[in-house]
Amino acid sequence: MEPTQLVVDLSRWQFAITVLYHFLFVPLTIGLAVLIAAIETVYVVTGREIFRDMAKFWGKLFLINFALGVATGLTMEFQFGTNWSFYSYFVGDVFGAPLAIEGLMAFFLESTFVGLMFFGWDRLSRGKHLFVTYMVALGSNLSALWILIANGFMQAPSGARLDPFTMRLQLSSFANLIFNPDAQTKFVHTTAASYVLAAVFVCAVSAWYLLRKRHVELARRSFRMAAIFGLFASLAVITLGDASGFKDVGVQPPKIAAMEAMWHTEKAPAGLNLIAFPSSREQKNLWSLSVPWIGGMMLTHAFDKPIPGVFELEAQARRRIYNGIPALLALERLQKTPGDNRALTTFRQHEKDIGYAFLLQRYAPNVAKATPAQVERAARKTIPSVPVVFWAFHLMVYFGFTMLAFFVLATMFSLMRSEYRRRWFLRLSLWLLVLPYLTVELGWITAEMGRQPWTVYGILPTWLSASTHSVAYMIFSLAGFIGLYTVFIVIEIYLMRRAIIEGPATAPGKDDNTQALPTFVLKGGSA
Repeated sequence: MEPTQLVVDLSRWQFAITVLYHFLFVPLTIGLAVLIAAIETVYVVTGREIFRDMAKFWGKLFLINFALGVATGLTMEFQFGTNWSFYSYFVGDVFGAPLAIEGLMAFFLESTFVGLMFFGWDRLSRGKHLFVTYMVALGSNLSALWILIANGFMQAPSGARLDPFTMRLQLSSFANLIFNPDAQTKFVHTTAASYVLAAVFVCAVSAWYLLRKRHVELARRSFRMAAIFGLFASLAVITLGDASGFKDVGVQPPKIAAMEAMWHTEKAPAGLNLIAFPSSREQKNLWSLSVPWIGGMMLTHAFDKPIPGVFELEAQARRRIYNGIPALLALERLQKTPGDNRALTTFRQHEKDIGYAFLLQRYAPNVAKATPAQVERAARKTIPSVPVVFWAFHLMVYFGFTMLAFFVLATMFSLMRSEYRRRWFLRLSLWLLVLPYLTVELGWITAEMGRQPWTVYGILPTWLSASTHSVAYMIFSLAGFIGLYTVFIVIEIYLMRRAIIEGPATAPGKDDNTQALPTFVLKGGSA
């Protein structure tokens, strides 16, 4: 029994919503952990109490966010077994390994040390507490590493091979799974984006204190460190994003074609669409504004390498579908007669394209009698939604460069010690807080929507991966998750807001509300 299209769509919506909710917490946890470690390092080196207060205050906000991140993340892995049962069966031997290691190595490491970091300030020496803080930062980044190794396998399968007798992917090279270039590139890109989000968060909260002339010394130092941290992180995100695009040209060309709204293969070097209004129905851009040559040079790092367009990729998909049909027919014979050596030989000759035959089954249950129209329909489905992927990617890029510009100004103003005079910029820092959250969500949408119609790219199509639940069950569970995760978001905002309003704890007589500001600023002046 196969899942209906509506059940597949609802399963996708449920997983997408829970991931996007969860990803509101994850980047701040990763980024704040590293930034707190940097702040505490300055405290240990200099011995200045202000940096201790900074580390404790941002550590309190980290702990709130970490707890809510754990709460939203625990339920996600269960969905693989409940809503994606065939996927779990098909890829579990490979996909389960990095998830298990993430739990044993990263999550437990982070969870063990986070309590010591929060409660150990008066119980551990400076050096020991700093070690604990570094372990928390290491754990949060290792967690991201193993999750993205698992996701990298879905984006660019490596280190596994289909066993035709068990119908499961078997791990053939653990080293290839771990050192998958796609996974490593996306790890450094994602963690750098997390550092940007944490830096914007710290700048925004610090700006709020400066606007209200509270905890001024702590806020100014936090603003300065976050601005410099964010500037380098933004440059890393842009550089690593370019590396990720360069990898995807060879690994997932349909994603690149959708990201650039490129319907026809252009003469190298291809242009770059700055703005476009693509139509998947008409398979063309209704309007576009492009810059010549830039796209090809950015994506291929060469002047003579073309970027394949949608129509060429559909033609390639048609050839792969026809080549995969003998593999699927041989697989069916092997299921009935495991000793059929001719079938095994045929399967091995065509197995690299069997995923395309699986995709064809959605439109032609008997692939041996598939019509050209059915093959054409399957081939067109190998291209993800061009409007969604194009705008998700381009908005992510535009927002990324906006934050780079912000950090350039923030670093310059803070090093000039003039940020408190520019109240317009402090207000901008508050409004900008939403931007990195939108950016990381758009990045995730680009990666996941750009992989469709596959759960494991080129091997296992999404329609085949879902469980055979009823529509009523999926609607009920989807509504339940949305309600539960919304409650988590409300709790996060309430606890964060309360902690920020209370402000950092300072020793008696050490309130720095009016430190470091000139008299004319304290009286309300501005420049």
